[in-house]
Amino acid sequence: MQDILAYVLYCAVLTGAAWLLPAHLARVFAGERNFLSTPLGPIERGLYRLAGIRPETGQDWRGYALAVLAFNLSGFVLLYLVLRVQHVLPLNPYGIGAISADLAFNTAISFVTNTNWQAYSGEAQLSYLSQMAGLTVQNFVSAATGMALGVAVIRGFTAPKGRMLGNFWADITRAVLYVLLPLSIILALVLILQGVPQTLLGGAHVTTLEGAQQVIPRGPAASQIAIKQLGTNGGGFFGVNSAHPLENPTILSNIPQSLSILLIPVAFCFLFGRMARDVRQGWAIYAAMGAMFVLGLCVIWAGETSGNAAIAAGSNMEGKEVRFGAALSSLWAAATTAASNGSVNAMHDSFMPLSGMVARVNMAIGEVIFGGVGAGLYGMLLYVVLAVFLAGLMVGRSPEYLGRRIEGREVTLAMLAFCRCRWASLSGRRSRSPCRRPPRCRRRGRMA
Repeated sequence: MQDILAYVLYCAVLTGAAWLLPAHLARVFAGERNFLSTPLGPIERGLYRLAGIRPETGQDWRGYALAVLAFNLSGFVLLYLVLRVQHVLPLNPYGIGAISADLAFNTAISFVTNTNWQAYSGEAQLSYLSQMAGLTVQNFVSAATGMALGVAVIRGFTAPKGRMLGNFWADITRAVLYVLLPLSIILALVLILQGVPQTLLGGAHVTTLEGAQQVIPRGPAASQIAIKQLGTNGGGFFGVNSAHPLENPTILSNIPQSLSILLIPVAFCFLFGRMARDVRQGWAIYAAMGAMFVLGLCVIWAGETSGNAAIAAGSNMEGKEVRFGAALSSLWAAATTAASNGSVNAMHDSFMPLSGMVARVNMAIGEVIFGGVGAGLYGMLLYVVLAVFLAGLMVGRSPEYLGRRIEGREVTLAMLAFCRCRWASLSGRRSRSPCRRPPRCRRRGRMA
């Protein structure tokens, strides 16, 4: 019963916080004044002047997409170089050598794309500079890229036809300055109060109970952990991620982290309703995502708290931290796989078979059970487009969503995103427009 009450409280706090956040997000991405404009506005304007950016200048989808690709390509190159030459850079108290070319390439691609898959142990193979100027920076900007793209997709659905999608450079700057940075500072301070290290000193030399000497790694961990959760990144400072006692030491550090994993993805559901001027749309999307999340959480919780009946050992505690137990480990597993976050406070390969299956389904379902920041919303909108189109055909009406016709071209592009295959494999043509029939055909919503 206590576990159920804890889950209900978690969902209530998450929903309430996510409901309040879109009011701030809407003002930020509209370029309107907000309560952080006084301290951060001069910094924003200074960055625009330094980069030669005119934030009021809009971009069409081609310009926006090219800006995203150029920015992420430059970020990949910079991160790769930092990892390759970290042995000659400062802030390397352990004297760690350079990462191999293949591992640096893997890590750079992983963090630039917000995947944050780790094939290394951070405390043993990365310098403080690589963790801060490399990985933590990419945690911010890769998450901000997802938020900017999410907002651009919302504008495409809600703005009048022919309007620009906004300015990528302005969107990503505002996402970092006014959203990710303030929330990360607050969460990092909470983690520091719970004992998470945030220091540039080297490891702590201690004497164990047996009298042996041991070096305990530490470093600027709290700042990276905060943004890894808020940005649905998942890449930890230490090798075992949020199961490490210095990365997630107490229940009071575990709960804020598990809430922050889903905070911005849930808030984007309500942001969509606010920008569409129809809050029901936001609630509908949230309800669809939330139902899948709760169902998966219930299955994971039942599997882990029931344990293996063959050995009658109670809850399955293999691969879990005693300070969190089966219930909080199940909650984290459901949240991290639903948000494509990747961080763990328990080893998922030790979960019961049914629990592990739910985690795999969450990862395979295509980032629509909340998903990554921004990405979950536009992933779900693909299903909305397809559902509206099919429903319209079944009832004999022209499919529309938010006052826009859903026709063959929109559905073809949605299916292209679903299948992740080349346009030619869907259309059977090369370099031809999706529909060469007269406009009357397209008005009836037929596929070309």
